[in-house]
Amino acid sequence: MCLPSFMMAGNCSEGTIMPRENFNDLVAFLAVAREQSFTKAAAKFGLSQSALSHTIRSLESRLGIRLLTRTTRAVSPTEAGERLIKSIGPLFDQIEEEVDALNDLRDKPAGTIRITAADYAIDYVLWPKLRTFLKDYPDINVELVLDNGLTDIVTERLDAGVRPGEHLAQDMISARISPDFRYCIVGAPDYFENNTRPEHPRDLVQHKCIGMRLPTYGGIYPWEFEEDGREISVRINGQVVFNNIYYILEAALDGFGLAYIPEEIVAPHLESGRLQSVLQDFLPYWDGYYLYYPNRRQSSPAFNAVVNALRHKT
Repeated sequence: MCLPSFMMAGNCSEGTIMPRENFNDLVAFLAVAREQSFTKAAAKFGLSQSALSHTIRSLESRLGIRLLTRTTRAVSPTEAGERLIKSIGPLFDQIEEEVDALNDLRDKPAGTIRITAADYAIDYVLWPKLRTFLKDYPDINVELVLDNGLTDIVTERLDAGVRPGEHLAQDMISARISPDFRYCIVGAPDYFENNTRPEHPRDLVQHKCIGMRLPTYGGIYPWEFEEDGREISVRINGQVVFNNIYYILEAALDGFGLAYIPEEIVAPHLESGRLQSVLQDFLPYWDGYYLYYPNRRQSSPAFNAVVNALRHKT
């Protein structure tokens, strides 16, 4: 949440100075409480942590009650702070939404749209479309937040997220933004010089495989295959594990084992011979990527323009 412009400047009479200060301080308090971090909240406002901390202390002093509990590792609201969040949070959110809605009256859509997506989706789905779109809409700002987990966009106050079709939440609106895609199992030529090629997914238990750990999944992500219409899931083992698909690619190129990587990413390396693929007959196509978002985002012209730009054209 940014400080609303009407709270930032302007001449005030003596009787209105304190209320405006209170508004600023309450917005600052909400940001710190929701982020549970002075560092993150200060970065949003473009302030120093010490200035933000002073603002919160001043607010607590005027109210005569502690709103935040501070430790060396975390910040959390007190009982009074929780009550204040529940009572004023929705009101400030509504003010922010109404100010954003004024963009409807502009000649061109304007505003900031925050979208979370995995590394592969940003590189191969979002950015190829956005880099053209944004040149035609200079008043629309897009923030892409890289996250390979299943982020709760409502809790994190994001406008939208990107997930494959099978991971969509039922209470969200969605728009398809990519065709179906599939993964490849690849390894470097020198890896296959010292290891036999797997002929069936179950053979992978005898191989070094480069793992992917997703934040919301917990363990190492299993590799998924299909045989005679049946889904096969294989739990792999190996020497290295990453949480980023491009590090997995580098490890495969360096000969550290087999990797499970989207076909588009490995295509140039298969063409050049730096990687070789196996188990092609067992690799199915998966449902494509979708942009998903809550109902309230439908009212923004800027958001609608972004959705239309990203929508997959068949």
